[in-house]
Amino acid sequence: MKTTIKTTLMTLASVATASPVLAASTQRSDSSGILVWAFLGFCALIVVAQLVPALMLMLGIVKGVTSSKDQQASNKA
Repeated sequence: MKTTIKTTLMTLASVATASPVLAASTQRSDSSGILVWAFLGFCALIVVAQLVPALMLMLGIVKGVTSSKDQQASNKA
């Protein structure tokens, strides 16, 4: 019984001392300058500028598909 307790305590002690090794580091190595962030912002601006016409096109398609044919016929006449 003593050896079981001793073995269990030794195992817990070794796990407790090894747990800080598994912890993640809180230090960040972020050496990005202002030009990097400006470039990423410019890329984000391009993506957003491309999304606006795409969304308008999709809304136009949905509106065209859901409108009734009678309404389209009256608009042509």
